[in-house]
Amino acid sequence: MKLTLIGGGGVRAVLFTQSLTLRATQAGIDKLVLLDVDPVQLETIGQLCRVVVARSGVSLDIELSTDPRSALAGADYIVTTIRAGKEASRAEDERIAMQYGLLGQETTGPAGFSMALRTIPVLLDYCALAREVAPNAWIFNFSNPSGLVTQALRSAGYDRVVGICDTPSHTKLRMAEALDLDPEALYVEFFGLNHLSWIRKAVYGGEDRLAGLKTDPAFLSRVGEFAMFDPDLLRSLPYLPNEYLYYYYHRERAIANIRRAGETRGRMIAYNNREMLEALRVIDIPRQPEKALQTYLYYTQKREASYMAIETDSAAKPELPAEELKLPESLGYAGVMLDFVDALQSGSERAVVLSVPNAGSIAGFADDDVVEVTCRIGANGAVPVPIGEVPEAEYLLMRSVKRFERLTVEAVRERSKELAIEALTSHPLVGSYSLAKQLTADYLEAYRPLLGEWK
Repeated sequence: MKLTLIGGGGVRAVLFTQSLTLRATQAGIDKLVLLDVDPVQLETIGQLCRVVVARSGVSLDIELSTDPRSALAGADYIVTTIRAGKEASRAEDERIAMQYGLLGQETTGPAGFSMALRTIPVLLDYCALAREVAPNAWIFNFSNPSGLVTQALRSAGYDRVVGICDTPSHTKLRMAEALDLDPEALYVEFFGLNHLSWIRKAVYGGEDRLAGLKTDPAFLSRVGEFAMFDPDLLRSLPYLPNEYLYYYYHRERAIANIRRAGETRGRMIAYNNREMLEALRVIDIPRQPEKALQTYLYYTQKREASYMAIETDSAAKPELPAEELKLPESLGYAGVMLDFVDALQSGSERAVVLSVPNAGSIAGFADDDVVEVTCRIGANGAVPVPIGEVPEAEYLLMRSVKRFERLTVEAVRERSKELAIEALTSHPLVGSYSLAKQLTADYLEAYRPLLGEWK
């Protein structure tokens, strides 16, 4: 079977390929097509992906392509990981937001809004092409802001699109590690929107342990996703929060920490990736595969070690010496996709957290509202678990952000400044018409070559 990775020249494609080799045979995937618009970067990253496959011993053919039609033709599975405007655009999104004293983060708030403006039109074009040349393909959207983009694609009628994110699966693994439990036997149930979700159950051996975990200082301190929050907040909440809720519950802290650091994470990543690619381009990768791989892992480690460190004012994770760096055995976002594929093919049910249409899961949301929720995956696809009514505070926050998402989708479709302003005004991290108007003007001006003229 054929899998196409849109954005296959991105630096995370190497880790995706590594994850794929761990389960490619089981999933029946024997061809990986890396599709990208940047042929130079695609060649560099593609060579590294071939090194990863060669080391694994797995029979997986890798093809590099800059032609969307041929890359998508006949694909069984498609994964989207694009960044229109590349890493420099993320830094610019964050800079514009921060100049107004607002959080800049690529998955939420003003920066997520700007990312969506650039991403949605591109992915709509890819989906239209996929419908023509690969009509039976499942499309897994990992492009940020994942939930909002998935809403746009679903609203446009692409009903074989699901949103994937590795945050819930990583959180579950770290919870299991902190508790010294078998992660396969730990059931952690999520509900909400992408990067705006809560854990409402943590079941092991038939017992829901959530209430005790929420008030256990030792456990909370061992799981980084929870350690960043005020313990009093965690005790007061009905559920454990997704780590990205830090930007809502501790907004002023995040802004102060970014200002104190003097740079945003987007700027740091842009610099780190630029250095990585420059270092790789002077290496003859086919002849020096180990040197190339160690160079890649060195810069990837720097990137991962600083994850959320700036915003939370926490120390970066310790870095290992270069000679100790190894390709990870964890599956990341590829694992979410492969869990889905495995359940489809085998018919054996699996619990996977996905962004899918609500379909009656969460009370008060329309059936076609895309939500992030634990799903039961089987031969017929994803069915969200019943959540029912949720507490008012969580419900109202979700409703506000979903309204923002719906308005953003409509603004992109209509190319409407008025709707864009209304969308940002409704976002809890903006909440001001005058700020929304200025942000809309700034983002449309900054990306005029990509977005064109809006009315």
